[in-house]
Amino acid sequence: MKAVMIRETGGLEKLLYEEVPVPEPGPGEVLVKLKFAAMNRRDVFVRQGLYPGIKFPSIPGADGAGVIEAAGEAVAGFKPGQEVIINPALNWGDNPRHSGKDFSIAGNPTDGTHAQYITIPADNVFPKPDYLSWEEAAALPLGGLTGYRALFTRGQVKPGETLVIPGIGGGVATFLLQMAVAEGLKVFVTSGDDHKIEEAKKLGAVDGVNYKSDDWGKKLKKMTGGADISIDTIGGETFNVLTSIAKPGSRIVTFGATSGPQANVVIPVIFLKQLDILGTTMGSPDEFRDMLKFYEKHEIRPVVNKVFPLEDIKKAHEYMEQGNQFGKIVLEIPQG
Repeated sequence: MKAVMIRETGGLEKLLYEEVPVPEPGPGEVLVKLKFAAMNRRDVFVRQGLYPGIKFPSIPGADGAGVIEAAGEAVAGFKPGQEVIINPALNWGDNPRHSGKDFSIAGNPTDGTHAQYITIPADNVFPKPDYLSWEEAAALPLGGLTGYRALFTRGQVKPGETLVIPGIGGGVATFLLQMAVAEGLKVFVTSGDDHKIEEAKKLGAVDGVNYKSDDWGKKLKKMTGGADISIDTIGGETFNVLTSIAKPGSRIVTFGATSGPQANVVIPVIFLKQLDILGTTMGSPDEFRDMLKFYEKHEIRPVVNKVFPLEDIKKAHEYMEQGNQFGKIVLEIPQG
Protein backbone atom coordinates (compact mmCIF):
# COMPACT_ATOMS: atom_id res chain seq x y z
CA MET A 1 0.00 0.00 0.00
CA LYS A 2 0.98 3.64 -0.37
CA ALA A 3 1.72 5.41 2.90
CA VAL A 4 3.42 8.45 4.38
CA MET A 5 6.36 7.34 6.51
CA ILE A 6 8.45 9.33 8.97
CA ARG A 7 11.72 7.66 9.99
CA GLU A 8 13.34 10.53 11.89
CA THR A 9 12.59 14.06 13.02
CA GLY A 10 13.25 17.03 10.80
CA GLY A 11 11.85 19.20 8.03
CA LEU A 12 9.57 18.46 5.12
CA GLU A 13 12.23 16.22 3.58
CA LYS A 14 11.55 13.67 6.33
CA LEU A 15 8.07 12.99 4.93
CA LEU A 16 8.47 9.91 2.73
CA TYR A 17 5.77 8.60 0.39
CA GLU A 18 6.50 4.89 0.21
CA GLU A 19 5.18 1.46 -0.67
CA VAL A 20 4.78 -0.58 2.53
CA PRO A 21 3.01 -3.87 3.38
CA VAL A 22 -0.71 -3.81 4.07
CA PRO A 23 -1.14 -4.51 7.82
CA GLU A 24 -3.12 -7.51 9.01
CA PRO A 25 -5.77 -7.11 11.72
CA GLY A 26 -4.95 -8.87 14.97
CA PRO A 27 -7.44 -10.20 17.52
CA GLY A 28 -10.03 -7.55 18.30
CA GLU A 29 -8.94 -5.36 15.38
CA VAL A 30 -10.38 -4.38 12.00
CA LEU A 31 -8.65 -3.43 8.77
CA VAL A 32 -10.04 -0.19 7.32
CA LYS A 33 -9.48 0.87 3.73
CA LEU A 34 -9.30 4.64 4.05
CA LYS A 35 -11.11 7.01 1.69
CA PHE A 36 -9.92 10.29 3.21
CA ALA A 37 -7.72 11.31 6.13
CA ALA A 38 -7.08 14.70 7.72
CA MET A 39 -4.27 16.63 9.33
CA ASN A 40 -3.79 18.12 12.77
CA ARG A 41 -1.10 20.40 14.15
CA ARG A 42 0.02 17.31 16.05
CA ASP A 43 1.29 15.78 12.77
CA VAL A 44 3.69 18.70 12.32
CA PHE A 45 4.82 18.50 15.96
CA VAL A 46 5.50 14.75 15.63
CA ARG A 47 7.62 15.29 12.52
CA GLN A 48 9.55 18.04 14.29
CA GLY A 49 10.11 15.91 17.40
CA LEU A 50 8.04 18.30 19.54
CA TYR A 51 5.53 15.77 20.86
CA PRO A 52 5.93 13.46 23.87
CA GLY A 53 6.42 9.71 23.49
CA ILE A 54 7.06 9.63 19.75
CA LYS A 55 8.64 6.60 18.11
CA PHE A 56 9.97 6.11 14.59
CA PRO A 57 9.48 4.80 12.01
CA SER A 58 5.75 5.42 11.93
CA ILE A 59 2.87 6.42 9.68
CA PRO A 60 1.36 9.72 10.92
CA GLY A 61 -2.29 10.76 11.01
CA ALA A 62 -5.08 10.51 13.57
CA ASP A 63 -8.16 11.40 11.51
CA GLY A 64 -9.75 9.19 8.90
CA ALA A 65 -12.82 7.54 7.43
CA GLY A 66 -13.24 4.57 5.12
CA VAL A 67 -14.73 1.10 4.74
CA ILE A 68 -14.18 -2.16 6.59
CA GLU A 69 -11.92 -4.45 4.59
CA ALA A 70 -11.46 -7.33 7.04
CA ALA A 71 -11.80 -8.21 10.72
CA GLY A 72 -9.51 -10.11 13.07
CA GLU A 73 -10.39 -12.83 15.54
CA ALA A 74 -13.06 -12.16 18.18
CA VAL A 75 -14.57 -9.27 16.20
CA ALA A 76 -18.31 -9.27 15.57
CA GLY A 77 -20.77 -6.78 14.15
CA PHE A 78 -18.71 -5.60 11.19
CA LYS A 79 -18.95 -6.57 7.54
CA PRO A 80 -16.77 -5.77 4.52
CA GLY A 81 -17.76 -2.53 2.85
CA GLN A 82 -19.30 -0.99 5.97
CA GLU A 83 -18.69 2.77 6.06
CA VAL A 84 -16.91 3.84 9.24
CA ILE A 85 -15.22 6.74 11.01
CA ILE A 86 -12.21 6.24 13.27
CA ASN A 87 -11.90 7.32 16.90
CA PRO A 88 -8.15 8.01 17.24
CA ALA A 89 -8.12 7.96 21.07
CA LEU A 90 -6.67 4.54 21.90
CA ASN A 91 -6.89 2.76 25.27
CA TRP A 92 -8.61 5.56 27.17
CA GLY A 93 -9.09 3.36 30.22
CA ASP A 94 -11.88 2.89 32.77
CA ASN A 95 -11.91 6.33 34.42
CA PRO A 96 -14.09 8.89 32.60
CA ARG A 97 -12.27 11.70 34.42
CA HIS A 98 -8.94 11.13 32.69
CA SER A 99 -7.11 8.81 30.32
CA GLY A 100 -5.12 5.85 31.66
CA LYS A 101 -1.43 5.03 31.52
CA ASP A 102 -1.77 3.09 28.25
CA PHE A 103 -3.53 5.92 26.42
CA SER A 104 -2.19 7.01 23.04
CA ILE A 105 -3.40 8.63 19.83
CA ALA A 106 -3.34 6.99 16.41
CA GLY A 107 -0.47 8.24 14.28
CA ASN A 108 2.34 7.81 16.79
CA PRO A 109 3.55 5.62 18.38
CA THR A 110 1.09 3.37 16.47
CA ASP A 111 0.70 3.75 12.71
CA GLY A 112 -1.95 6.24 11.64
CA THR A 113 -4.30 7.20 8.86
CA HIS A 114 -1.99 8.74 6.26
CA ALA A 115 -2.02 5.51 4.30
CA GLN A 116 -4.33 3.38 2.19
CA TYR A 117 -5.08 1.01 5.08
CA ILE A 118 -5.00 1.04 8.87
CA THR A 119 -5.55 -1.61 11.53
CA ILE A 120 -7.41 -0.28 14.56
CA PRO A 121 -9.19 -1.84 17.55
CA ALA A 122 -12.81 -2.60 16.64
CA ASP A 123 -13.92 -0.55 19.66
CA ASN A 124 -12.45 2.53 17.96
CA VAL A 125 -14.58 2.23 14.83
CA PHE A 126 -18.03 3.85 14.57
CA PRO A 127 -20.59 4.04 11.76
CA LYS A 128 -19.99 7.02 9.49
CA PRO A 129 -22.82 9.59 9.77
CA ASP A 130 -24.79 9.26 6.54
CA TYR A 131 -25.21 13.00 5.97
CA LEU A 132 -21.46 13.69 5.97
CA SER A 133 -19.31 13.49 2.86
CA TRP A 134 -16.16 11.39 3.08
CA GLU A 135 -14.06 14.54 3.36
CA GLU A 136 -16.19 15.90 6.20
CA ALA A 137 -16.23 12.58 8.06
CA ALA A 138 -12.44 12.28 7.85
CA ALA A 139 -12.04 15.82 9.20
CA LEU A 140 -14.11 15.25 12.33
CA PRO A 141 -12.60 12.72 14.79
CA LEU A 142 -9.74 14.28 16.77
CA GLY A 143 -10.95 17.87 16.70
CA GLY A 144 -14.58 16.96 17.23
CA LEU A 145 -13.81 14.74 20.21
CA THR A 146 -11.43 17.26 21.80
CA GLY A 147 -13.89 20.10 21.35
CA TYR A 148 -16.88 18.11 22.62
CA ARG A 149 -15.15 17.14 25.87
CA ALA A 150 -13.84 20.69 26.37
CA LEU A 151 -17.28 22.22 25.90
CA PHE A 152 -19.65 19.76 27.53
CA THR A 153 -17.77 17.44 29.89
CA ARG A 154 -15.22 19.85 31.30
CA GLY A 155 -16.75 23.23 30.44
CA GLN A 156 -20.34 22.31 31.35
CA VAL A 157 -21.61 25.01 28.98
CA LYS A 158 -25.19 26.22 29.10
CA PRO A 159 -27.30 27.95 26.45
CA GLY A 160 -27.04 31.74 26.65
CA GLU A 161 -23.54 31.80 28.14
CA THR A 162 -20.78 33.89 26.61
CA LEU A 163 -17.89 31.84 25.23
CA VAL A 164 -14.54 33.19 23.99
CA ILE A 165 -12.50 31.10 21.52
CA PRO A 166 -9.04 32.58 20.83
CA GLY A 167 -7.23 31.71 17.61
CA ILE A 168 -10.19 30.89 15.40
CA GLY A 169 -9.38 29.17 12.12
CA GLY A 170 -7.76 25.96 13.28
CA GLY A 171 -9.66 22.69 13.21
CA VAL A 172 -10.55 22.33 16.90
CA ALA A 173 -11.42 26.01 17.30
CA THR A 174 -13.78 25.76 14.34
CA PHE A 175 -15.45 22.66 15.81
CA LEU A 176 -15.83 24.50 19.12
CA LEU A 177 -17.53 27.40 17.37
CA GLN A 178 -19.98 25.21 15.47
CA MET A 179 -20.96 23.12 18.49
CA ALA A 180 -21.29 26.14 20.77
CA VAL A 181 -23.52 27.96 18.30
CA ALA A 182 -25.68 24.83 17.94
CA GLU A 183 -26.00 24.70 21.75
CA GLY A 184 -27.12 28.33 21.90
CA LEU A 185 -24.05 30.07 23.29
CA LYS A 186 -22.96 33.60 22.42
CA VAL A 187 -19.54 33.08 20.86
CA PHE A 188 -16.76 35.63 20.42
CA VAL A 189 -13.44 34.87 18.72
CA THR A 190 -9.96 36.25 18.20
CA SER A 191 -7.60 35.97 15.26
CA GLY A 192 -4.67 37.75 13.74
CA ASP A 193 -6.55 37.72 10.42
CA ASP A 194 -9.70 39.83 9.94
CA HIS A 195 -10.86 37.47 7.19
CA LYS A 196 -10.99 34.58 9.67
CA ILE A 197 -13.10 36.66 12.04
CA GLU A 198 -15.55 37.32 9.21
CA GLU A 199 -15.65 33.62 8.36
CA ALA A 200 -16.38 32.85 12.02
CA LYS A 201 -19.28 35.30 11.99
CA LYS A 202 -20.72 33.46 8.99
CA LEU A 203 -20.72 30.32 11.17
CA GLY A 204 -22.59 32.09 13.95
CA ALA A 205 -20.00 33.95 16.02
CA VAL A 206 -21.33 37.25 17.41
CA ASP A 207 -18.10 39.15 16.74
CA GLY A 208 -14.35 39.03 17.17
CA VAL A 209 -11.14 40.99 17.82
CA ASN A 210 -7.85 40.99 15.94
CA TYR A 211 -5.18 40.17 18.53
CA LYS A 212 -2.60 42.12 16.53
CA SER A 213 -4.43 45.35 17.39
CA ASP A 214 -3.52 47.54 20.36
CA ASP A 215 -5.22 46.70 23.67
CA TRP A 216 -7.06 43.81 22.08
CA GLY A 217 -7.82 42.30 25.49
CA LYS A 218 -9.60 45.47 26.63
CA LYS A 219 -11.52 45.58 23.36
CA LEU A 220 -12.58 41.97 23.80
CA LYS A 221 -13.72 42.54 27.38
CA LYS A 222 -15.81 45.54 26.33
CA MET A 223 -17.24 43.64 23.36
CA THR A 224 -18.22 40.55 25.36
CA GLY A 225 -19.12 42.12 28.68
CA GLY A 226 -16.93 39.42 30.21
CA ALA A 227 -16.69 35.71 29.48
CA ASP A 228 -18.57 32.94 31.28
CA ILE A 229 -16.14 30.47 29.73
CA SER A 230 -13.05 30.62 27.52
CA ILE A 231 -11.46 27.65 25.78
CA ASP A 232 -7.73 28.17 25.24
CA THR A 233 -5.60 26.31 22.70
CA ILE A 234 -2.90 28.98 22.50
CA GLY A 235 -1.38 29.51 25.94
CA GLY A 236 1.36 32.11 26.33
CA GLU A 237 0.22 35.65 27.05
CA THR A 238 -3.25 34.81 25.70
CA PHE A 239 -3.95 32.89 28.91
CA ASN A 240 -3.46 36.02 31.04
CA VAL A 241 -5.77 37.97 28.74
CA LEU A 242 -8.44 35.28 29.20
CA THR A 243 -8.18 35.58 32.99
CA SER A 244 -8.55 39.36 32.69
CA ILE A 245 -11.78 39.16 30.65
CA ALA A 246 -13.27 36.34 32.75
CA LYS A 247 -16.31 37.06 34.88
CA PRO A 248 -16.00 36.22 38.59
CA GLY A 249 -16.70 32.53 39.16
CA SER A 250 -16.25 31.66 35.46
CA ARG A 251 -14.23 28.92 33.75
CA ILE A 252 -11.22 28.59 31.49
CA VAL A 253 -10.72 25.24 29.75
CA THR A 254 -7.25 24.65 28.36
CA PHE A 255 -5.82 21.92 26.15
CA GLY A 256 -3.16 23.59 24.04
CA ALA A 257 -0.17 25.90 24.15
CA THR A 258 0.77 26.52 20.53
CA SER A 259 2.47 29.80 21.46
CA GLY A 260 4.34 28.19 24.36
CA PRO A 261 3.98 28.23 28.15
CA GLN A 262 3.22 31.37 30.17
CA ALA A 263 5.91 31.93 32.78
CA ASN A 264 4.17 34.88 34.42
CA VAL A 265 0.62 33.79 35.13
CA VAL A 266 -1.09 36.43 37.26
CA ILE A 267 -2.14 34.10 40.06
CA PRO A 268 -4.05 36.71 42.15
CA VAL A 269 -6.48 37.28 39.27
CA ILE A 270 -7.34 33.57 39.35
CA PHE A 271 -8.02 33.33 43.09
CA LEU A 272 -9.58 36.77 43.57
CA LYS A 273 -12.06 36.04 40.78
CA GLN A 274 -12.44 32.43 42.02
CA LEU A 275 -11.91 31.08 38.51
CA ASP A 276 -12.04 27.40 37.59
CA ILE A 277 -9.06 26.38 35.42
CA LEU A 278 -9.88 23.07 33.73
CA GLY A 279 -7.42 20.93 31.81
CA THR A 280 -8.54 18.48 29.15
CA THR A 281 -7.31 16.51 26.17
CA MET A 282 -9.00 14.18 23.68
CA GLY A 283 -11.87 12.16 25.23
CA SER A 284 -13.38 8.78 26.04
CA PRO A 285 -15.22 6.35 23.73
CA ASP A 286 -18.52 7.44 25.28
CA GLU A 287 -17.72 11.06 24.52
CA PHE A 288 -16.85 10.16 20.94
CA ARG A 289 -20.21 8.43 20.58
CA ASP A 290 -22.00 11.40 22.16
CA MET A 291 -20.12 13.81 19.90
CA LEU A 292 -21.32 11.92 16.80
CA LYS A 293 -24.91 12.02 18.11
CA PHE A 294 -24.63 15.78 18.69
CA TYR A 295 -23.34 16.34 15.16
CA GLU A 296 -26.09 14.19 13.65
CA LYS A 297 -28.81 15.86 15.74
CA HIS A 298 -27.78 19.32 14.55
CA GLU A 299 -26.47 18.18 11.13
CA ILE A 300 -23.23 20.10 11.69
CA ARG A 301 -20.82 19.88 8.78
CA PRO A 302 -17.11 20.21 9.55
CA VAL A 303 -15.42 23.02 7.65
CA VAL A 304 -12.99 21.60 5.10
CA ASN A 305 -10.51 24.24 3.99
CA LYS A 306 -8.38 22.42 1.45
CA VAL A 307 -7.91 18.90 0.08
CA PHE A 308 -4.50 17.54 -0.95
CA PRO A 309 -3.74 14.19 -2.60
CA LEU A 310 -1.88 11.99 -0.13
CA GLU A 311 1.19 12.05 -2.37
CA ASP A 312 1.37 15.83 -1.84
CA ILE A 313 1.90 15.39 1.91
CA LYS A 314 4.86 17.79 1.92
CA LYS A 315 2.69 20.54 0.44
CA ALA A 316 0.00 19.79 3.04
CA HIS A 317 2.47 20.11 5.92
CA GLU A 318 3.87 23.33 4.44
CA TYR A 319 0.34 24.73 4.10
CA MET A 320 -0.47 23.86 7.71
CA GLU A 321 2.74 25.49 8.97
CA GLN A 322 1.79 28.72 7.19
CA GLY A 323 -1.31 28.86 9.41
CA ASN A 324 -3.61 30.51 6.87
CA GLN A 325 -6.34 27.88 6.83
CA PHE A 326 -9.86 28.24 8.18
CA GLY A 327 -11.07 24.73 8.94
CA LYS A 328 -9.48 21.36 8.30
CA ILE A 329 -6.80 20.22 5.87
CA VAL A 330 -7.89 16.91 4.34
CA LEU A 331 -5.94 14.25 2.44
CA GLU A 332 -7.46 12.22 -0.40
CA ILE A 333 -6.28 8.62 -0.20
CA PRO A 334 -5.57 6.84 -3.52
CA GLN A 335 -7.93 3.91 -4.08
CA GLY A 336 -5.89 1.99 -6.64
